[in-house]
Amino acid sequence: MPSASRSHLPPAPTGASRTILHTPRPAPLPPTELPAAALVYEEELPGGSMWSWVVKRGDVLRLTDLEGRANVAAVFYNRADFLDRYNMADTLKAQHTARLTTGYVLLSDMGRALLSITGDTVGWHDPLGGHGNAAHAEAKYGPSRFQEDRNTWHRNARDSFIVELGKWGMGKRDLVANVNFFSRLSADAEGRLSFVGGNSRPGAFIDLRAELDVLVVLNTCPHPLDPSRTYAPGRVKATVWRGEPPAADDYCRTFRPENERAFFNSEILFR
Repeated sequence: MPSASRSHLPPAPTGASRTILHTPRPAPLPPTELPAAALVYEEELPGGSMWSWVVKRGDVLRLTDLEGRANVAAVFYNRADFLDRYNMADTLKAQHTARLTTGYVLLSDMGRALLSITGDTVGWHDPLGGHGNAAHAEAKYGPSRFQEDRNTWHRNARDSFIVELGKWGMGKRDLVANVNFFSRLSADAEGRLSFVGGNSRPGAFIDLRAELDVLVVLNTCPHPLDPSRTYAPGRVKATVWRGEPPAADDYCRTFRPENERAFFNSEILFR
């Protein structure tokens, strides 16, 4: 069981909360300048790289698209119990959405809030497109190996995920459906998905606040539906800073009635 401060623990939601009409209000503007004293970590990630970090409860991870063409494929795990991990289906159906932006919460298999999107200058992030593998990369970009191409070889998202998960004692069986930050898909009348170019821009970012201690595992390989035949993944900056657990009137908590229950399910671990 996690040990942490018992502050910022609002009461449990009532059964009536699901029937209360929540008044829409403008999304909070994310900070443009981060307080230097609160900075925990910052690193620039090359295109096609992989990365993992445990974001502490209440802290915020900012991902910044440095070139306007990034795709960040990411999965998330409760650090106290890796079997409790991001659940794409529950996240989308509980919040009645097929995209992610400010206000939405990433839910776990146990119905807990893992991360909240507290700020976003993009407006649309893809939770549906999945990730590519080695066969997909070779068919699309041509053969490439480290032995010949060194650091410019064509990395793929699936192998990158598995390598990074291995650092935490996990493997193929632990890889779940991922989010693709900075990318967008559209659906036609038949439900076919297609990639929407130009969704992001240089300097665009998304802020993710941890509602538990969360292991974030990501890579910066291209989106599998990106039609470009040139392997040119974009650079990303990862910044972590100290924050606070959310208050009772937090925007993400009150964004949907379903979110209140997810927050409560996370917070009872700290009582």
